[in-house]
Amino acid sequence: MELRDIEIFLTLAEELHFGRTATRLRLSPARVTQAIQKQERLIGAPLFERTNRLVRLTSIGRQLRDDLRPLHAGLRESVQRAQLTGRGITGTLRVGLLPANLHDLRPYWDAFHLRHPQWRLRIQRARFSDAFTVLRRGDIDVLICWLPVEEPDLTVGPVLFADPRVLAVAADHELARRTSLSLEMVADFQHPRPGTGPDYWFDAYVPRQSRRGRPIERGPVVHDTEEIITYTSLAETVTLFPAHMSRYWVRPDIVYLPVHDIGPLPYAPVWRSEAENELIRSLADVIRDLGSLPSGS
Repeated sequence: MELRDIEIFLTLAEELHFGRTATRLRLSPARVTQAIQKQERLIGAPLFERTNRLVRLTSIGRQLRDDLRPLHAGLRESVQRAQLTGRGITGTLRVGLLPANLHDLRPYWDAFHLRHPQWRLRIQRARFSDAFTVLRRGDIDVLICWLPVEEPDLTVGPVLFADPRVLAVAADHELARRTSLSLEMVADFQHPRPGTGPDYWFDAYVPRQSRRGRPIERGPVVHDTEEIITYTSLAETVTLFPAHMSRYWVRPDIVYLPVHDIGPLPYAPVWRSEAENELIRSLADVIRDLGSLPSGS
């Protein structure tokens, strides 16, 4: 099995969706299908069960995933360490980012590079649907996410920023003509919901009820921001976002409206307590020294 085919298999085993796998690996869906069919012919048994609505691992597929995952990760890390050592880099801090405001956070990354030129900082996008799983699995060292995070095995670092809230609606939605909103006004419209993750964490992002106790309706299950935006642009949902989304996801079919009766959403770095090291502590020190971004940055 070639290394690229192993990567395709492991990514599909995680995504359980051919289209998302192709997008993530920057391949065509046909290439993903060909790779999986090639592996199944090699092994002599199906690795995935496929229907029009569902993709899931077979028992053989689960076994292969569990066997290949640590081997693939170890090989990839060995090659990367050798490459970095050759360039004088002695360590890499992998940061998964849930917010979209990468450029706003540039001062923290620049300060880290300036203080620690011997270390590499690798920033990558994270998905809220499996963010804690990826962190606990060791695929990233630090997760930048919204608060609160009340997990006994995770440490929460200093707050990076706290964003006011906006509601994203389709440009032709009935709410789009307003200049600001309250939770009372949007409680009857469907909001997307994640399929996994701590309930309290998502309830901080989209409350279950308004200040007067009206339930806020939950709608379709989503896995990432792209899916949220798609549902919203089609007027199937409305979506509460941090305010920076109105600058980073500008689209002609989406309108962002201030929501005045919900507090700012804070974001901070989070890491596995048992995996805390000098690189993680150094990033936390940079954030403390520079302080939080001004509200609404």
